[in-house]
Amino acid sequence: MAKTRPRFVGTHEHGLDDKGRMVLPAKIRAQLGESGMVGMADGCLGLWTVDGFDDLAELLAQAVDEGTTPSSVLRTFMAHAAEVTPDQQGRVVIPQVLRDYASLGTDVVVNGRRDRAEIWAKARWYELVGSLTDISSERSTVSDAFAALRL
Repeated sequence: MAKTRPRFVGTHEHGLDDKGRMVLPAKIRAQLGESGMVGMADGCLGLWTVDGFDDLAELLAQAVDEGTTPSSVLRTFMAHAAEVTPDQQGRVVIPQVLRDYASLGTDVVVNGRRDRAEIWAKARWYELVGSLTDISSERSTVSDAFAALRL
């Protein structure tokens, strides 16, 4: 039987306490499994399954070997990544260095991005995507992408 790959979707607002703990949304935890990996991403933190993280690390290593990515990128990414395991309340601890990287305060947004979840500072997320209740401005962008893919 084929292995089911994770599918991270949705947008969830959550809090981060002063110890760096946050409750992962149940739907994200269900896709993550028993543990996952958190690390630097594009202005936010990425949250991958362990297998998904290993796949990404392999792609980065290949890019370093091919000379298309500096070795410092892989070194930094791996040095600051951390394994996270939700506790009985569904909380994970985000290391301080990663909280600083993503400018996380007490309000965060966890969103799905297909093969990973992303953890954003709430203000930064809304600067990026605008109000979730007014997505009409994204309609043409999504429509254009679908048209280009002939979907």
